[in-house]
Parts: sequence; structure tokens; C-alpha cells
Amino acid sequence: MFDFIKNIGPTEIIVLFAILVLFFGSKIAIGAGRAGGRTLKEIKKIKNEITGEAEDKPNQDNQKGVSK
Repeated sequence: MFDFIKNIGPTEIIVLFAILVLFFGSKIAIGAGRAGGRTLKEIKKIKNEITGEAEDKPNQDNQKGVSK
């Protein structure tokens, strides 16, 4: 559904930010940018936690199954 987000580049982000400033003013646009940045940071943090756990589980299973 949100596959188009992968194709957004820096130029598009700058244009969107300029449109926000024109329509809503600089204070609201800057606040929205900060909130968006914090949201992306949290999403990346959660993604890293989930992928880290998923990568750790097979390693733990392999270590338990190995007999010396």
C-alpha cells in the first residue's frame, strides 16, 4: 500500500516541506518535520529490535543442537 514511499527522494521531500511551509506556516511545518523524524527513528529502532531477535533465535537453536 505504501510502496511509493520507497521512491521518494530528497528533492521530493524538500518540495513537500516547502508546500507545508506555504500552507501552514513555518512553526507548524517544523513541528511536523520533527514529529515525522522522531516517528521514523522509532520505527527503525523497533525494526532493528525485531530483526535482531529474529536473527538471534536461529543461532541459539543451532548452538543447542550442536554436540561436541
